[in-house]
Amino acid sequence: MTQEEVTNGATVEKTFTVSAFKTQLIVEAQKVGEAVTFYKSVFGAVETGHSLYPKRKADQELPHVLSAELKLAGSTFVVSDVTAHSGSNAKVEGSNMAFILETDDVEAAVAKAVAAGAVGSMTVGEVSEGETEGGAKGKVTDPFGVTWVFTFPEKKTDENKENKEV
Repeated sequence: MTQEEVTNGATVEKTFTVSAFKTQLIVEAQKVGEAVTFYKSVFGAVETGHSLYPKRKADQELPHVLSAELKLAGSTFVVSDVTAHSGSNAKVEGSNMAFILETDDVEAAVAKAVAAGAVGSMTVGEVSEGETEGGAKGKVTDPFGVTWVFTFPEKKTDENKENKEV
């Protein structure tokens, strides 16, 4: 990617490289810790780092986690407190984004998420090929308003390989 900079009347092109792409989930104020616990217990996410709110009073038992970085199935995402992002609204549910997780047991994944407080918004079942590349899916909305779709891994066929090479 490039950006132009003008120096002494001459245009000089500056380049930069993107080294990572991370999704950021913004949750309600003081809910990062709960969200991290949910994602770790339900999906098996691993916390790789976090930052604490710097003005937390010493007499309060639990630290206020401002943001945390999690790793799930080889991808990294960040869970952040809405107060760290002025102008954000964490309560906008269905904000045109959902996460798809491939799993070997869709029914068990949905059941575990629901047992931990998620709301099932679609029963597990067979779906048409156009809806998901898996073949069965279940969908839940977690206690923080994030939608998660569970599917079986895509079956590898010669036709799929040809379509991906285009």
